[in-house]
Amino acid sequence: MITPSRLSYAVLAFVLILAGLLHLGAPLLAMFFSYFALRQFFSLTKRKWVALFLFVLLVAAIAAGAVYFTRVAILALPDVADTSIPSATAWAQQSQIELPFTDFESLKAVVIDTLRQEAHYFRNVANFARTVTAALVFSIIAIIAAAGLFLKTGLDPHRSAHALKNNLYSISCDEVSRRFRDFYRSFATVMGAQIAISLINTVLTGFFAIAVHLPYTPLVIAITFVCGLVPIVGNLVSNTVIVFIAVTVSLKLGIIALLFLVVIHKLEYLLNSKIIGDRIRNPAWLTLIALIIGERLMGIPGLILAPVVLNYLRVEMLTVEVPGVPEKVESLVR
Repeated sequence: MITPSRLSYAVLAFVLILAGLLHLGAPLLAMFFSYFALRQFFSLTKRKWVALFLFVLLVAAIAAGAVYFTRVAILALPDVADTSIPSATAWAQQSQIELPFTDFESLKAVVIDTLRQEAHYFRNVANFARTVTAALVFSIIAIIAAAGLFLKTGLDPHRSAHALKNNLYSISCDEVSRRFRDFYRSFATVMGAQIAISLINTVLTGFFAIAVHLPYTPLVIAITFVCGLVPIVGNLVSNTVIVFIAVTVSLKLGIIALLFLVVIHKLEYLLNSKIIGDRIRNPAWLTLIALIIGERLMGIPGLILAPVVLNYLRVEMLTVEVPGVPEKVESLVR
């Protein structure tokens, strides 16, 4: 392997490790998602400026939707609490368990009193707010960077002006670009499959939520789609939210929701195996291990990027031929 190739692999690994150490997983993910959306719009319109305009509209719609659904969730919290707390207190009385609250107002009082007693919680909340603000600002910068990369690609735009054409810098830029281009292809492959799965799951869940008149249906649909972008774990989170909301209405509706989710996911296995089998060929147990490592390194962004990295490693290793491998061992590997 020549020096520029080795350098390009080192640069890619360094960027991923640095993103994990500096907690920049969210901006990195925002950049990949933005470039992915821009490429999809470009494939439809064949014009970069039109694709960029549609992308700006998409970002504005997502931002407005996030504000709306956050507001809905905050406003819905008291209603959910007022509905679920009586059931919880009745169960606690039957089980001879004394709860420190009887309604939403008393629950708020308990929470505020606990926070006052534990002053370090306020510092944690302040740190959390600063972290979220920084992640939001960096994500905006990453989106702008993705747009700039989409409009004018290349790490060495002034290559024709160099006195020496095949210099180390230009060749290294080519190799680094190739590594990140291959990594993006892996991202597009994995996320393309995951988005398709999430859309199918969201449509089916949306039909169910509308049919049974589930409260907060728009919020449920949004949560189902967003959580569906995270393999395996995302479905568990969205299913828990759906069952919890259903239980606040009645125990019967909660059981119906649970049975629906079990049946629908069993039926989805056939379709999901087709989608995943055509695009991603990593075993489920290996994906689970990658998800655990990704979450430890980057949190939620790591959960999304872990299958991408895993698929990229597999694709890269498939391009490397190992000389001198006996035919019998080679057949076993296959």
